[in-house]
Amino acid sequence: MVNAAEYEDRPWLDPEAEPFIKVQSVSKQFGDFTAVDSVDLEIYKGELFCLLGGSGCGKSTLLRMLAGFETPSSGSILIDGVNMNDVPPYERPVNMMFQSYALFPHMSVEKNVGYGLRRDGVAVSEIEQRVQEMLAMVELSQFAKRKPHQLSGGQKQRVALARALVKQPKVLLLDEPLGALDKRLREQTQYELMNIQEQLGVTFVVVTHDQEEAMTLSTRIAVMDTGRFQQIGTPTEIYEFPNSRLVANFIGNANMFEGRVVENGQDHVIVESRHPECNFYVDHGMSIAEGSKVWVALRPEKVMISKQQTADGNTNTVKGMVHDIGYLGGTSTYRVKVGDEHLVEITSPNQLRPKDGNPPIDWDEEVYLSWEPSSSVVLVK
Repeated sequence: MVNAAEYEDRPWLDPEAEPFIKVQSVSKQFGDFTAVDSVDLEIYKGELFCLLGGSGCGKSTLLRMLAGFETPSSGSILIDGVNMNDVPPYERPVNMMFQSYALFPHMSVEKNVGYGLRRDGVAVSEIEQRVQEMLAMVELSQFAKRKPHQLSGGQKQRVALARALVKQPKVLLLDEPLGALDKRLREQTQYELMNIQEQLGVTFVVVTHDQEEAMTLSTRIAVMDTGRFQQIGTPTEIYEFPNSRLVANFIGNANMFEGRVVENGQDHVIVESRHPECNFYVDHGMSIAEGSKVWVALRPEKVMISKQQTADGNTNTVKGMVHDIGYLGGTSTYRVKVGDEHLVEITSPNQLRPKDGNPPIDWDEEVYLSWEPSSSVVLVK
């Protein structure tokens, strides 16, 4: 049960809330190819919503239909209650920020930011005020007179963002907005983007193939594959409760075990796996018949690794041999061979510095893996 105060941050849980963007049975065909296949989506005002998927899944095509650069083959798109199907891009309450940033090289930063306002015939005094306010928000006031070639990648990204936001759109569409930045700068810019979105309250729709980026940025994520949504939910819901092997494998890493249900109680499920030979005791019931074939997904960070056996029997524990080790400083990744050549991945924090410099667990050592009853997710597809 969600109380009324929580609806403010999670309007999609409010049965009376009206979506700001409605995508209704939208499809898009290019000849014989279906890029977007009869999708439905509701996005609420003030969300930072991510469309996540691999190349060719349809996410950019859907974004271009929201922008008006593509027309749906069927279905409708509503923004703030108005059907957008026949509305040209320049009359929609949206703006789009492209992956390439598309800055004018001969214009200064302030001229780039104010370009759209000049095209709209806004008064010069208002243009100057809005441009300066936007440059201050993205912390580029001191670079107002510079040309794009005099800026870093992160600064160019913020100029493009300021130019997109200065027209005060109701919706900002961002196509792989951080794809051109290096890893450290991308991580820093993610938080800057979130802070700006929160200050302005503009609805953001972001297309990305980067799972970590989507998890960090978004209020909710729609995972796309072959033109359809596979799952829509908050980052926590998508990661902790994937609804399929496809989603579990696409969002982060997951160890996958095939098995069959041998017991289905009101508050638990027991899945028997032969590769490796162990039982998964999961502390929640499911509507599934005993004997059914299922898969169990287990995230690497939820598996504990030890040289000592920590539990009796073969329920939620298995013995194996260390096959690979990846030392990443703050964490170590182990790949442990169990059963019939099955490799289980474990991510373990390096909380203590080894006194002698040697790793606490080494290659080719026998180890025991274990996990909590709440850590496994049972999947039927």
